[in-house]
Amino acid sequence: MAEIIQRDGTWAFDGDALRLTPGRDKSVGLLRRTLGELVVPLGALAGISFEHGKKSGRLRLRLRDGADPLLHATGGRLTEPHDPYQLVVEPDRYGVAEYFVDEVRNALLLDEVPADPVDAYLLPGPSVPLSVSAGDGTVSFDGERVRLEWNWKTEDAKAAAGARTLALGDITAVEWQPAAGLDNGHLRFHLRNAPTKAPAKYDPNAVELWGFKKDPLMALVAAAVQARLPHPAAAADGPRPEEPAALAAPTPAAPAPAEDDHDALLRRLRELGELHRSGVLTDEEFSLAKQAILKRM
Repeated sequence: MAEIIQRDGTWAFDGDALRLTPGRDKSVGLLRRTLGELVVPLGALAGISFEHGKKSGRLRLRLRDGADPLLHATGGRLTEPHDPYQLVVEPDRYGVAEYFVDEVRNALLLDEVPADPVDAYLLPGPSVPLSVSAGDGTVSFDGERVRLEWNWKTEDAKAAAGARTLALGDITAVEWQPAAGLDNGHLRFHLRNAPTKAPAKYDPNAVELWGFKKDPLMALVAAAVQARLPHPAAAADGPRPEEPAALAAPTPAAPAPAEDDHDALLRRLRELGELHRSGVLTDEEFSLAKQAILKRM
């Protein structure tokens, strides 16, 4: 049994699996605290390393490609406070960290664990039901359906289309992108036979993220959905026949306030028309947004 206890968290290894428990220090990211303890089987590991630093060191786990739905959904874009596979090590525990690395590496060698990609998830992903509010909406997932609901910050036409419910069988991919610099992030669900180039601000199947505190929690929703989709390795076996898309019907929009500005709505119609002509909005997205604005006029 090898174990290292730090303010950032506790890692323990029993020869078969690693238990990664986040610490309670204020520097621990919200995603790690919400995700809680992770159990990583030895067979999911591709390697482990320890990096020395003047003020602190870093223990890092490298998982085999395709082993973890969280890593696949986030594409390696989780920053350090939220990455569950990093542990900050204080200088007086460098020796313990090095011993921990040796124990895990020896086990990998003895069990002859390969470092190549896997064709099935070896971690289960976040538990469901799960609901997160961030950016311009709230996303809930019960294991079978994704529901998107909008808030007062949502773009008018997108909000007017109402909440959406997406069946898991209609989702072909999930995409999480954090906000970076002046570029907003998003959580987007790609649907069967319904490609789109619309920005998340206008896409009724996406939540726009602005870089606020709860944004990383949307990665948990992405991972929970990803864990229940076909493994990405299945794509290497060739395309599968696709069924017609079954987009959920939008909830009827509530009546708009009487004080809506007519000129502003006309400007919005022109903007939507330009987005449609340039190919950013699909015919269906343009039609939904246009109908919503015409109702308000």
